[in-house]
Amino acid sequence: MKNLAPVLLVIGFLLKPSHAEETGLTYKTLSDLSYRNGDTLTEAMTERCKLDLYYPEAKPGFPTVIWFHGGGLTGGRKAIPAPLRNQGIAVIAVGYRLSPNVPVTGCLEDAAAATAWVFRHIADYGGSPERIFVSGHSAGGYLTSMIGLDRHWLAADGIDADQIAGLIPFSGHTITHFTARKEKGIKDTQPVVDELAPLFHVRADAPPILLITGDRELEMLGRYEENAYFWRMLKVNGHPRCDLKELQGYDHGGMAIPAFPLLLRFVREIETEPHPSPGS
Repeated sequence: MKNLAPVLLVIGFLLKPSHAEETGLTYKTLSDLSYRNGDTLTEAMTERCKLDLYYPEAKPGFPTVIWFHGGGLTGGRKAIPAPLRNQGIAVIAVGYRLSPNVPVTGCLEDAAAATAWVFRHIADYGGSPERIFVSGHSAGGYLTSMIGLDRHWLAADGIDADQIAGLIPFSGHTITHFTARKEKGIKDTQPVVDELAPLFHVRADAPPILLITGDRELEMLGRYEENAYFWRMLKVNGHPRCDLKELQGYDHGGMAIPAFPLLLRFVREIETEPHPSPGS
């Protein structure tokens, strides 16, 4: 019999009064904020490099979840996930350029630029720069892990990746993304681990990480197994705060809804802890 814990978790989460109901918070949404500026923007940057900001008013120091949509790095659009609304946190849905209009490295540059924008501007809306979490589903999970593990993407925008409070990739590649492999003429069933793989950048001093996947028998292309290996290699390297959750009974597309309560619990656990300064 399949483990029913994820189902019961979701039911309990939905029945629980929302954070807004408990505290009387109100929320504001700002749409299509450009996170890239300048005279050298391409048409694709002008169209795609925008974000939506949903945040609680009159709550100083709120945590923020940056959310990258899925779609294989070739499709999808930004949207605030409904289960993250009314939870006492800000949510930022990020649009980014897509392959084949740009290579996968272009997607990563946009993910880093958007994250840097949040670090620079979230305090303007009342949020804490020390409580910024990064998450996303599928391709968005891949972007999450890459910019959190490979420091050079955020360093290009003047941000230390270790300032991120936590990484929560949903069913993301930890090997090189299949779209990046396609760019090199490699089929999607041929695993590769190179500089475009989160596994390539495993390190003990990365931010806290919560890996979530669907059922290993229902996931696509060994997604659970590569996340399990990623988790194991983080542990072997001495990472102190990494966990892996497999949501039994859920496939790749369906695992996101039961994963959101796990994300929120992770955020609430970490936001109550002191956040060390980079390099401490």
